[in-house]
Amino acid sequence: MIQIFEIQTPEEMAAAFEIRRIVFVIGQNCAPDEEYDEHEKSCRHFLAQYQGIKAGTCRIRQTENGIKLERFAVLESYRGKKIGAALVENCLEKIMPTHKVIYLHAQEHALDFYKKLGFVQVGERFFEANIPHFKMTLNK
Repeated sequence: MIQIFEIQTPEEMAAAFEIRRIVFVIGQNCAPDEEYDEHEKSCRHFLAQYQGIKAGTCRIRQTENGIKLERFAVLESYRGKKIGAALVENCLEKIMPTHKVIYLHAQEHALDFYKKLGFVQVGERFFEANIPHFKMTLNK
């Protein structure tokens, strides 16, 4: 029902960017220049298909602080179908156990979602794209 695969073609990348545009730029009013950044080419990007429809995306990036999971986006009509969890689990399979520090910046409303997947809130609330976030690390 859910298939996750690493993006390999320009068409797949365009589909991921369109999902992010719908979720972040339109849905959350993020500025496009904040959503699409200088890290796009250095990240590993993934797409999630639900019953053959491209419905979600994310990326992972090596930083000086460890591996950062980023840009998790699921189209609104496909939420609640465990696509987000499948994307997180796929990322963790791809990078573990080779990396000791795995972290993300979770939007405040998504804290419980990431806690269920083993992440722990670290530090104080901060804002990215005018949206409240918290840093979370994987509790291994």
